Amino acid sequence: MNREKILVIDFGGQYNQLVARRVRECNVYCEIYSYKTDLEQIREMKPKGIILTGGPNSCYEEGAAACKRELFELGIPVLGLCYGAQLMMHMLGGHVCKAPVREYGKIEVTVDQNSKLFESVSKKTICWMSHNDYIEAAAPGFEIIAHTPDCPVAAAQWVERQLYAIQFHPEVLHTTEGTKMLSNFVYEICGCVGDWRMDAFVENSIRSIRERVGGGRVLCALSGGVDSSVAAVMLAKAVGNQLTCVFVDHGLLRKNEGDEVEEVFGPNGSYKLNFIRVNAQERFYEKLKGVEEPEQKRKIIGEEFIRVFEEEAKKIGAVDFLVQGTIYPDVVESGLGGESAVIKSHHNVGGLPDYVNFKEIIEPLRDLFKDEVRKAGLELGIPKKLVYRQPFPGPGLGIRIVGEVTAAKVRMVQEADAIYREEIAKVGLDKSIGQYFAALTNMRSVGVMGDERTYDYAVVLRAVNTIDFMTAETAEIPFAVLARVMNRVINEVKGVNRVLYDLTSKPPGTIEFE
Repeated sequence: MNREKILVIDFGGQYNQLVARRVRECNVYCEIYSYKTDLEQIREMKPKGIILTGGPNSCYEEGAAACKRELFELGIPVLGLCYGAQLMMHMLGGHVCKAPVREYGKIEVTVDQNSKLFESVSKKTICWMSHNDYIEAAAPGFEIIAHTPDCPVAAAQWVERQLYAIQFHPEVLHTTEGTKMLSNFVYEICGCVGDWRMDAFVENSIRSIRERVGGGRVLCALSGGVDSSVAAVMLAKAVGNQLTCVFVDHGLLRKNEGDEVEEVFGPNGSYKLNFIRVNAQERFYEKLKGVEEPEQKRKIIGEEFIRVFEEEAKKIGAVDFLVQGTIYPDVVESGLGGESAVIKSHHNVGGLPDYVNFKEIIEPLRDLFKDEVRKAGLELGIPKKLVYRQPFPGPGLGIRIVGEVTAAKVRMVQEADAIYREEIAKVGLDKSIGQYFAALTNMRSVGVMGDERTYDYAVVLRAVNTIDFMTAETAEIPFAVLARVMNRVINEVKGVNRVLYDLTSKPPGTIEFE
């Protein structure tokens, strides 16, 4: 599908996905590539613009991540952010060094409103700084277009060559007019028209899937989560009864969720899909016996999913395609779309064993961020209550139980999570919190219940506010609500005698608790 595109070149910074997400908010499609990507490949993609992200190193150190100088000579507009800005200056003859005063946090920046980059931006605007190094002198040909008391070159431009450098992070919400700056770059400097619209994406995806599948049979891994549900409905609209949805109840779902999935997608549900439910709880528990390491648990659960699908495919007959609900953060965080370290692996991100008996994999949501998946779901006519349900990881409670997974532990976290969600909904916070759930730690401690001492587990409550799931802040839940949840969990969930609240943001933590 031909569409105008902005490339984000990733130097290992923590905000690479957030940069891409902010560009897409401007209705311009954006993809992330490693700084090691071949220059000819970049040229062949014909991007409308290139954005260089932040990174953890000093650009002047030996072996630091770098691009080729020719990148700045392609005639394509380039915007460097933080490390990307320093690298641009360093490579083109400027001077970057350790800053005498490190800037971190919200800083007032004075900008040149005559620059296209800062058109309609306030002369003094709050921006998010995060740097130990700074640009002491801009490279020849550049003019300074922003500064702070401690940062003489907060931004610079070389208009004729369409090169722009920003020392701060316009992609984070703390930079109050950051989206406006990125919009100025993609529209005023790169000349984008903004053709990234969800209605067009859904329509084109359905048509493309129909052409690709032809008369083939399709097997879909349906978990009941947002991603797999949207993928299933998209495929159903594309190929109808050529699609069979297999729902594997691996015993790691939330309380009553297996039955709820069947009610929606099963034979009596709204979508009239070819639906098969496989109750494989004991099979998964056996595979996970004695396993504690999170990544190993993810791989075991993913591989067992594939084995179940293989078995069901053989029962169904010839199956040509397997559908997976992979989304763009899965691609990037699995090390396939950028330079950042592998954060997680999923059963729905490539890497299938060679002996999986399917011709091809269809990943209709592979290009989308989570909030874009929800928009696609609404375009497909999926009810809001399904589209906006709480996110749930593919490996399920297997990664919300720290340490070994057992049936007893699954019961504990299911019950605690149900209580937590019920109390959150009672006070109306379910509409405003980005994601919330209960997890089970591997910690046991002494407690007192009645006249007896106990030695039981601690449950952790997690709740975060997030727009894009790339960064997240801890949600502030009234103490009275947390106290009610604590009281109910300890009284109603056998085997738990402590309840903790996780205050960690992302970064440095992840949204999940494993």
